[in-house]
Amino acid sequence: MSLPTAPPPRTYHVRTYGCQMNVHDSERISGLLEDAGYIRAGDDETPDVVVFNTCAVRENADNRLYGNLGHLHPVKKAHPGMQIAVGGCLAQKDRGDIVKRAPWVDVVFGTHNIGSLPVLLERARHNEEAEVEILEALEVFPSTLPARRESTYAGWVSISVGCNNTCTFCIVPALRGTEKDRRPGDVLAEVRALAAEGVLEVTLLGQNVNSYGVEFGDRYAFGKLLRACGAVEGLERVRFTSPHPKDFTDDVITAMAETGNVCHQLHMPVQSGSDAVLRAMRRSYRAQRYLGIISAVRAAMPDAAITTDIIVGFPGETEADFAATLDLVREARFAGAFTFQYSMRPGTPAADLGGQVPKEVVQERYDRLVAAVEETAWAENRRLVGSTVEVLVAVGEGRKDSATGRLSGRARDGRLVHFAGGERTGDIRPGDIVHTTVTYAAPHHLTADGPLLAHRRTRAGDAYPGPATRTPAVLLGMPTARP
Repeated sequence: MSLPTAPPPRTYHVRTYGCQMNVHDSERISGLLEDAGYIRAGDDETPDVVVFNTCAVRENADNRLYGNLGHLHPVKKAHPGMQIAVGGCLAQKDRGDIVKRAPWVDVVFGTHNIGSLPVLLERARHNEEAEVEILEALEVFPSTLPARRESTYAGWVSISVGCNNTCTFCIVPALRGTEKDRRPGDVLAEVRALAAEGVLEVTLLGQNVNSYGVEFGDRYAFGKLLRACGAVEGLERVRFTSPHPKDFTDDVITAMAETGNVCHQLHMPVQSGSDAVLRAMRRSYRAQRYLGIISAVRAAMPDAAITTDIIVGFPGETEADFAATLDLVREARFAGAFTFQYSMRPGTPAADLGGQVPKEVVQERYDRLVAAVEETAWAENRRLVGSTVEVLVAVGEGRKDSATGRLSGRARDGRLVHFAGGERTGDIRPGDIVHTTVTYAAPHHLTADGPLLAHRRTRAGDAYPGPATRTPAVLLGMPTARP
């Protein structure tokens, strides 16, 4: 008598939208599912479970989600037993409305209960009805959950979740809650564990990293944390995102300058160069305060690459306000910027403000802003032609083109570098370190077409498994959110 054959493990695919915090959460979602016995869907395979980890900050986030759900509806009909789950910020905001608009969704979970997903999926299968669970407060810190990291050489480490600021354009505090800080010992334990696995680069994550320590009463906790990361054996690069200008203190600048593995890179959102607009945004700093921080950073680290976020067309923005933003861009000498056209977000104070700027005016200003940012970034990049850069070879950046055979990676300051591997190309793996000389600069990348000066094989490169799994065919053609 033969024993019954166990059913094959169920497969999954996670689709991520939005910020680095969502990318980090998606690694936790994948880890939870694999701990529960699921395996990642392979090429040209229809997953048994598709999870959308959503964003509510980006423009038209709901249209993207419901468009993708509509795309999957006939796929689900053709594959009995397939499940669809929606999590993240949009799930926290829309809650049960998602199931009303897309009744074929099986699970809706929020930003505070990622850990519930495997149980909710099983319950939905058993009960044959949708499960919606949205918690109002964080019960388990996401970084305590298992993770399936996408990279052997780089890792995200969350130091806090939530935000205590009240920016009028932002819905994040309503969806992520007030700031909750991890204890420094817990953060460092995770950083050390990643480094022990061969991870070379860690990015510390928080909605406002430099207010870290508010819960345990130490306003200098973030600078201390950066210094402590400098003592972690094997850790070569430390980055962080994103700080808020109102909380930026000199001790953080000193820690960045004096800690060898902290990269000389700063992404600090300014949003506008106009004091009147900043006041309307409730940003609680002014343009000169922001520029003063940048001056102090450059005095301590002349090679620092500084990037930012800017919103164009905030309600009440005048041409003079916009001109002040252009002036700040040129004075700050940004190495790059994420630029956004203001769009109304229901539930935010700005949605009720008068003086909404006409769409055509916003577009025209946006075009001028992009041109100014590119001009400035190109000038900053041209300064680096002829200099030697250390590049951490990256997967996902990919080869620039098959004709040149260039590889790609990130310099210590975060800039994208396309470089010629020459005869060594076949030996260079994602996670390895190369040194090369910049031969050309563009607004968004550097090119190094000369011979490599050095190539160091790393444990992260040894661990790299080969070409990354491509998106399952069933999901091809879906629009992606801007990172």
